[in-house]
Amino acid sequence: MTWLGRPPRDQQLLGQQGERQALHYLQQQGLIHLESNFRRPFGEIDLILQEAQTLIFVEVRSRAKGRFGGAAASVTPAKQRRLKLAAKAYLQRFRQMPPCRFDVVAIDDGKIDWIKNVIEG
Repeated sequence: MTWLGRPPRDQQLLGQQGERQALHYLQQQGLIHLESNFRRPFGEIDLILQEAQTLIFVEVRSRAKGRFGGAAASVTPAKQRRLKLAAKAYLQRFRQMPPCRFDVVAIDDGKIDWIKNVIEG
């Protein structure tokens, strides 16, 4: 896959691999995959899954090294705002608002940490 004719950077490849790894892990936990990479001009949601009747918006963060506070610490307040805006756009397709939450899957040096309900919606 290329971006505007250029090969993807190592960071992009790490992110894509992390999303695949997170999706596989979450499906093993019984979640149902609904959508990946839901994009709007103001934000993107990496994974959207369902657990019982609850929609789960998942931000996947991967770090090859545990520098700079690790993967979970990289979900900044600005990133959280963009996630919320994208989630609002996704939720417009529903007549009745389903229960939902925001989770983070942090992958540091290949180790997965699933952090549930991390962003106030």
